[in-house]
Amino acid sequence: MDLNKEIKKLENIQLEKPQQVFTMYLNTDPSDPDQQGGEWKIHLKNGLNNFESYLKEDGDPDEKRNFWTVKEKVQNYIEENEQNFAKSAVIIATGDDTIWFAERFQMPVESEFYWESSPVLDQLKQMREKFPKTGIILTQKNQIKCIDANLGMVNDTQLFELDLDTEDWKQHQGPHRANASMGSGGAKNTKQDQFQERFDANRYRWYKSVAPKLDKLAKEYEWERIYMVGDKEELKDLEDNMNKPVNDFVNKNLLDHEETKVVDEVVRQ
Repeated sequence: MDLNKEIKKLENIQLEKPQQVFTMYLNTDPSDPDQQGGEWKIHLKNGLNNFESYLKEDGDPDEKRNFWTVKEKVQNYIEENEQNFAKSAVIIATGDDTIWFAERFQMPVESEFYWESSPVLDQLKQMREKFPKTGIILTQKNQIKCIDANLGMVNDTQLFELDLDTEDWKQHQGPHRANASMGSGGAKNTKQDQFQERFDANRYRWYKSVAPKLDKLAKEYEWERIYMVGDKEELKDLEDNMNKPVNDFVNKNLLDHEETKVVDEVVRQ
């Protein structure tokens, strides 16, 4: 999803009664102390009922019908998706089906409900500013992982692995884990020492050969922000050879960690 495009479309909406726009920001974050018992269900019920009570008193019949239509669609979406909720859910909808924006996000929101002539987009815009299209480049010796993330969610993962025989970087798409086997016992230690010496001697040259591939990825994914994660010296060699500017560095070894947890740790540090 391209949130920039969605916001631009929603910004142009201006309706007149009996048509109105329903906007919902719902905090479903299980790590939030106020959400330990699934309190979001109570917030949702109260938010919908408050509008219904108001419309029973003051709304015209057509506006009531439009709201009831939206309410039913919202409840259906919640029932179908609540098992997969992350930190928040956002719905913007009208009764005539001309507008239907419903997304689950890995970013927290404040629970808010609106029934107005235009969508209320302030929290969506805050998400976009806080978490633009992001690339996370993780290094670990002869392996480099790239995570493409947007709005706290992992969109794609690419792994570059150096073939030590050919000195070519092989690219694999999707989640991957590092290869840890290097023999056993004393043989393992000897191999590791030999590899470390060879790696240190050739690291700059090897990273120089992979840097254009990372620049190409950054362009294809349209990264607006780039993080590098790994050993300080490895990151310096890689950054020196990349054309794309790096926004921040994290000196931790997280290449083997689950991608969503990497995003949480790196971007929200």
